[in-house]
Amino acid sequence: MTSRLNPYLSFRGDARAALEFYQTVLGGTLTMSTFREFGMPDSPEADQIMHGQLETDSGYTLMVSDTPPGMEYNPGTNITVSLSGDDADELRGYWEKLSAGGTVSTPLEKQMWGDEFGSCTDKFGIPWLVNITAS
Repeated sequence: MTSRLNPYLSFRGDARAALEFYQTVLGGTLTMSTFREFGMPDSPEADQIMHGQLETDSGYTLMVSDTPPGMEYNPGTNITVSLSGDDADELRGYWEKLSAGGTVSTPLEKQMWGDEFGSCTDKFGIPWLVNITAS
C-alpha cells in the first residue's frame, strides 16, 4: 500500500447517517467503529462513530467521525486532510514538515488501535491527520 490523501469530515452525532447517505450517493463499502468499541462503553457517545470509512468502487475514500462534547465543532469548517498508509518513513517525513511551525494536537505515536497516529494544524491553519498502519 502507498500513502493516501483523504478528506476527513467531522460531525456532531450524525456521522453514521451522513456516511450511510454518502454510500447511497457514491456506492462502495462502509466500515464503522464506535466509541464503545474503543474503551468508552459508558459514555453518552458510546454508539457514535469514532471512525468511519467509505471505500468506493471508483477509488474514492471518505473518512468521518463524530466530534465528542468538549471538542470544537464548527459546521462549514469541519474538514481535515488525512494522510494514511504503511510507508512509515514517507509518512513521518510528511508529519515533520506539516507540523513544523504549526500546532501539534496529538503527537505522532502508537495509539490504542495499534497504528501510529498524530494530528496537527499546519502553519497555514489547515488541520492534518497522519496515520501509519501497524505492520
